[in-house]
Amino acid sequence: MTIRIAVIGAGLMGADHAKIVAEDMPGACLQVVCDMDATRARRIAEAHGAQDVMTDPEAAIARADVDAVIVASPDFTHAPLSLACIAAGKRVLCEKPLSQSVDECLAVMQAEQAAGARFVQLGFMRRYDEAYVQMRGALQRGDLGRALMMHNFHRNVETPAADFTGAMAITNSAPHEFDVVRHVLGCEYASIAAWQPKRSDARVAPVVMVLETADGQLVNIEVNNNAAYGYDVRAELVGEAGSIAMNPVAYTRTDMRLASSTGYDSDWRGRYAEAYRRQNRAFLRFVQTGAFPEIGADCWDGYCAAVVAQAGAKALAVGRKMPVEMIARPEFYA
Repeated sequence: MTIRIAVIGAGLMGADHAKIVAEDMPGACLQVVCDMDATRARRIAEAHGAQDVMTDPEAAIARADVDAVIVASPDFTHAPLSLACIAAGKRVLCEKPLSQSVDECLAVMQAEQAAGARFVQLGFMRRYDEAYVQMRGALQRGDLGRALMMHNFHRNVETPAADFTGAMAITNSAPHEFDVVRHVLGCEYASIAAWQPKRSDARVAPVVMVLETADGQLVNIEVNNNAAYGYDVRAELVGEAGSIAMNPVAYTRTDMRLASSTGYDSDWRGRYAEAYRRQNRAFLRFVQTGAFPEIGADCWDGYCAAVVAQAGAKALAVGRKMPVEMIARPEFYA
């Protein structure tokens, strides 16, 4: 049976998801593209062969000819639309974050548990990136011995808005690291500290975080939203018997004028294109079988990211280490 999918949100992420559904998900079809801007929705729908266009997301979710949903609309809509999908009994791939509000994350978790089944897969796509897959595999096989540290940095060309702040770097950008480090190490966090250096201009400065895990490992994360030179994400996992590091992805090298160079992407889309395809295919199998993806992120992972981000923003504001305090993991998400 072909799975009919509605994509909610027709911005950059929605357009990319629509393309993946149309071209890279055998067994699925793009049924509806929904966006508050009907013209934008129609443009994406026509480009990728969607059957219909809508502007009301809850009406799109309720349609009898929609089997599953991908939510790629603005962050503040993620929790309400996930709740609507649970109420409709339809599985949803929701872009991160589930919510920046811990209470909203808890509400979605409670609704899912009350329904008695998992409906929400969260879009922490780095879990499907081959570099992190290999890091996690090396640790699980015992190649590295016990994990001691994980170093991470996450750099963008420039901030998406002039009013972007250090706190937003923690709550908007760093959750990808918060999640994938938890996933690779198989740990939870115990504390977080955060600092910023001083820039010579008015742009938001990098944020550097140090986290301690409940198992005694150290994790450092640099988020630099104004790195200027390109999009650049790297990680290194250090164990007692060795380390494993992510190689920069560059398909070519240019040699000319007495110099050798490689280029950088301007954003994340090329770097993680295959990870998104893997993630979306895993979501399709989830819809088809009801079995939650083995390495997929769920509502518990969304809650954890929100708790860590909230503690990190507070640590930056007050200038001292803050505890990461979470509820006990429900058996439902074990």
